[in-house]
Amino acid sequence: MNYFHNVNKTFLSYSLILLILIPIFGINFLISFLGNILLLLFLVPLLLLLLMFIGFNFFKSKINSCSNCGAISFGLTETCTNCGADLDNNNKINQLDKRPSDTTIEVKAEEIK
Repeated sequence: MNYFHNVNKTFLSYSLILLILIPIFGINFLISFLGNILLLLFLVPLLLLLLMFIGFNFFKSKINSCSNCGAISFGLTETCTNCGADLDNNNKINQLDKRPSDTTIEVKAEEIK
């Protein structure tokens, strides 16, 4: 009988300790887990938007337009697929031959009465 009483005391004391400690650490774990999930829900879309922005700017810089026919091509070829003009020379010539007055827009201000 004494052995059964000692076993029940230790079982009761361990179960009380577990009932006190588990909710404390369990709630703390649950709060931190939910906080991390919320961080992921907000940061993953921001990361994807940043990657899309970088990729868009990269591909935008690779696009060439032909000055002869106006066809748009991705920067993989040196000649226009539509008319056969040399895209590298056209872009260099267009950039070097332009005068600043050709690319500037004149705006006249008018007073509204």
